[in-house]
Amino acid sequence: MKVIVIQGPNLNMLGIRDPRIYGPAKLETIHQNIQKHAEQIGLEVDFFQSNFEGEIVDKIQEALGQYDGIVINPAAYSHTSIAIRDAISAVNLPTIEVHISNIHAREEFRHKSITAGVCAGVVAGFGPMGYHLALQGLSQILNEIQAIKQAREQQAQANANS
Repeated sequence: MKVIVIQGPNLNMLGIRDPRIYGPAKLETIHQNIQKHAEQIGLEVDFFQSNFEGEIVDKIQEALGQYDGIVINPAAYSHTSIAIRDAISAVNLPTIEVHISNIHAREEFRHKSITAGVCAGVVAGFGPMGYHLALQGLSQILNEIQAIKQAREQQAQANANS
C-alpha cells in the first residue's frame, strides 16, 4: 500500500521556526523517521511539501489513482482552506490530518480545522511522533478496506459459482 505525506506551509522551516512549539527536528529528519516507520508497518511512502495552497490542492488531486491514502499536515491552511478541504473530499482517499503542536492549546483561531471534517482522523499535539500515529491509523483503515474488498470479491465469486 502506498501513501503520500503532504506537508503544508512553513513546515520546511522546522528546526528553525519556534522550537518551543514545533521541536528541534528538521523536516528532513522527520521524513527519514517516517520512512523507517512506514517500512516497518509495510507501507510505501512519498513526501511533498509546499507553501502554496494551489500546489497542495494539485498534489491531493494527483494522489487519486497513485496512492491508497494521504497523511496531511495542512499547517495554517487547516484553518483557512476550503480548497484543500474540497480536494480531500473530492479524491475520497482515506486521509489523516496531523498537527505537530496541540492546536487546541494554542491561539483561538487555531482551534478550528476546516479540513478535519473530511479526514478519517486527526492527530495533534504529539510532535513528530504524530506522523507515526497517523500512519498506524491509516494502515489499519487501508487493511480494513482491503479486507472488505476481498470479502466482496469472494462473495461475488461464490454467487457466480452458484
